[in-house]
Parts: sequence; structure tokens; C-alpha cells
Amino acid sequence: MNRPTEALFRPFQLKRLTLKNRIVMAPMTRSRSPQGVPGADVAAYYRRRAEGEVALIITEGTYVDHPAAGFDPNVPRFYGEPALAGWRRVAEQVHAAGGLIFPQLWHVGMVVSQGQQPREGLAPIGPQSMTQADIDAVIEAFAKGARDAQSLGFDGVELHGAHGYLIDQFFWEGTNQRSDRYGGDLVSRTRFAAEIIQEVRKKVGPDFPVVLRWSQWKLGDFEAKLVRTPDELARFLRPLVDAGVDAFHCSTRRFWEPEFAGSALNLAGWTKKLTGKPAITVGSVTLNEDMMTSFGAGGTAGVTGIDSLLERLERDEFDLVAIGRSLIVNPAWAEIVQRRALHELQPFDRAVLGELV
Repeated sequence: MNRPTEALFRPFQLKRLTLKNRIVMAPMTRSRSPQGVPGADVAAYYRRRAEGEVALIITEGTYVDHPAAGFDPNVPRFYGEPALAGWRRVAEQVHAAGGLIFPQLWHVGMVVSQGQQPREGLAPIGPQSMTQADIDAVIEAFAKGARDAQSLGFDGVELHGAHGYLIDQFFWEGTNQRSDRYGGDLVSRTRFAAEIIQEVRKKVGPDFPVVLRWSQWKLGDFEAKLVRTPDELARFLRPLVDAGVDAFHCSTRRFWEPEFAGSALNLAGWTKKLTGKPAITVGSVTLNEDMMTSFGAGGTAGVTGIDSLLERLERDEFDLVAIGRSLIVNPAWAEIVQRRALHELQPFDRAVLGELV
């Protein structure tokens, strides 16, 4: 590590919020909220990262209030009094430690993980085409979740539009075979997300930050592409900006990889360049294996350097940096990096995840 770290520790303004540095906790599913209710242990888990000087925490994905939003009984819900009371406690604990926090609102659509079973008589969304009534119900569920987040004292909200889940299923031509106004060309396939964003904005007003997480890759296809050129990317992003997105969380498996030939810009860099909106980068920061590789090859990933990230931040290629696995095993990641003591970072080891809070 040879570069100074100041670029990572500059404040950043996101609408009405002042982030004390550029460090974001990435959303990571934990399945540790029995019956969908986050307990005191969940509040302690997020507070510990805020105490470690993470500026903004984005929670694990939380199911919106729709019957087919998801089927894991231990993934937290963002509806119902027990769950919302738990989330209020989480927000209070993070704020008490000096951090900011957004919930990530999630609908899995047709994705059902191995071992998960839909409730009797209820199928995942996707195997059959959603009706307009289905679409309207899901749009309302996301908007209700955002409004509840605002009421509970959260600082903003992130919509999960990545990795092959429901919003992304509308984005991607590989899954969107509709012949109505929600299907068709690249721009038409953004309509569902744009209507969610518009309804969220209507519910929360102009000042509450709304972030959209998106990706090219899918859980079942790491080589999938929504767009293949900067021109296509510009056309894809414009309706989402017009709908009211304040920032984009650009999910990649390795942040250092260029998105298009002929430029070193990564996906977040291109997104910021084409929209002028703040962009969050993510993907194996200070780790030498991407998430899927580390989980499949013994469940480990070693520590690596950060100079490339710092150089890109110095150029303002993107604005914020989301840290995932490394922040799970190193709650004091920010403090360690600021001291330029990367040798103190622990490698990621899936085997110890169950022990960590």
C-alpha cells in the first residue's frame, strides 16, 4: 500500500446527508432473523460496523410486503409490527454510534434458493406472467417499504434491482419476454423499475435519498449483460434518473475490471460519467477472490492491496466504496485502512461467519 488514504476519508454529500467518509457497508444476506424479525443481535451487528467508522450502512436485503417477495423464514421482513419494531432498534443503534443507515428493499421474483419452499398455494413470481394487478401490488409494496423506512428514522433507502431478482428480471431480455409496455426494447424494460422509483419518490418526498442497486451479472449467469456499449448504458440509465434515482450502487464482482473495451472505467465509473449521479462501487475490495469464487473454493479469500481503489477515488471516478466480506471479518476495516495497516486485516473465511457479530 503506497498511496495516501485521504481520498477514502473525505466527507461526501448525498442530498441532505453528509457522509463522514466514502465507506459503505454492502448489503449481505445473513438469514439470522427468525420469522423475519431482526433481533437485538442484528442491531448489535450493524452498530459494531458503525462504531468502526463506516459512514453508511446498507442493510441486508429485506422482503417487501408482498406474498411472493421471498421464502426464507430467516430473512428479515420490512413489514409487520414485530419486524418494523426490530428495524427501528437497528436504526437507533446505528445512529447512536454515529452512522447512517438505509434498508435494502428486495423482491426475489422467480428466484427461489435451494431448500426454500414457497408457502402452500403460492408460487414464485415469474413462471407465469405478472398481471397489471400483480405489478401494481409490487410497486405499492416497495413504496410502502420506503415510506415505513422514513417513518422509522432511516436515512434513505436502497432498491434491489440487481443479480437476477425481480426488478432485474424486467431489465434483462433473457427473462423479460413480455409483449406489453413492460417488455420490448432496452428502454421499455426499465418501465417497471421506473414506476417503482416514481411511486417511492411520491411517498417519501424530494429530500429522502433513493439508491438503486443494479448489475450486469446474474446469480445464474456471471457473463450476462444488460448493456454492451456506453451508448446502451446511457439509454438504460436515463429513464431511471428521470424517475428520481439519487444514486446508483453498481454491483460488480471485481471493482478493478473495466466495463467496456477502450477505457479503464469500471461500471460505477461509467454510470457516474453518463448520468452525473453519485455512484457506489463494490466488488472484492481488499480481497483477492470475488464472492462466488471464495465461497466455492474452500470459502476463503486473502487480503490484497488498495492502491488501485485509492487512485480511482482521487480521480473521482466514483464517489463511494461498498465493502462486503472484508467488513464482516474486520469490523474496524476503516480504522485499519486509515492507519495504512493492511497487514492487520483478517482474510475472509466462510467457516467463521456463524461466529461473527
